[in-house]
Amino acid sequence: MQKARDYVHNNYVLLTHPLSGSVKPNETPFKSIAVKKGENLCLNSLDIIENAISTFDKFFEMKNTPNWSEKILDDFRVIDLDLIKNALVK
Repeated sequence: MQKARDYVHNNYVLLTHPLSGSVKPNETPFKSIAVKKGENLCLNSLDIIENAISTFDKFFEMKNTPNWSEKILDDFRVIDLDLIKNALVK
């Protein structure tokens, strides 16, 4: 999310919401976020990513991401890929 925020600061616009999907931000180490190059700083994108980072931090303070097995990590990778693919097709 911090990398996406860096892009937003460099005039990129969020194409997907950083908290999309039903997986809590502290449960998975994977979260793809689509962005595109814009002309100016998009204040809406900046607000969304800053709020998402704040939400992530709150969840992470309550409970760290578990040390998942490789099989479960693969499941989270599939979920993340499916979420981003569906978001970009629509």
